[in-house]
Amino acid sequence: MRGSNMSKLMLLLTIMVSVFLAGCSGSSDTADLKRFVDDTLNKPRGRIEPIPVFKPYEFFSYSAAGLRSPFELPVVADAEINLQPASDIRPDLERPKEHLEQYTLGALTMVGTLARDDGVLWALVKDGDDSVVRVKEGNYMGQNHGRILSISEYRINLIEIVPNGIGGWIERPRTLALEGLGGE
Repeated sequence: MRGSNMSKLMLLLTIMVSVFLAGCSGSSDTADLKRFVDDTLNKPRGRIEPIPVFKPYEFFSYSAAGLRSPFELPVVADAEINLQPASDIRPDLERPKEHLEQYTLGALTMVGTLARDDGVLWALVKDGDDSVVRVKEGNYMGQNHGRILSISEYRINLIEIVPNGIGGWIERPRTLALEGLGGE
């Protein structure tokens, strides 16, 4: 019985392999596939754009370093500047320095005013360390011996004493506007 089962199994296996191979043999159903491949190969090929050419880096030399910073207010020339070399204008170097004289005028910001009952108007100035200091007429601020001449609600007018370049000193008027008034 074993021999006959084995021969039946071999016969069945042979038939299955024959049917499988017959299914894989040349068939006329591949004509549409062949036509698709031929059509695809006959179509024009796509064109890849070339890599764009980049301009080489051009070195730029910044030549405006000596000009006024665009973040500082321009000098307001309300008074004439005295350019006479024999002038007696000079800073008082013997007077004790005030707190706001350690900062440049560009580092100082007017943030408000404070009026007292006696009529004195104080200006509130933020220094370079973000502390608020109150000042009045006659106080000094900035690194160029700037003395406060007048205070209004919107600005501090002061006069600085700066070297004139020929061995003397000149007075230069400056204005510190209230923070937020960029057009001042």
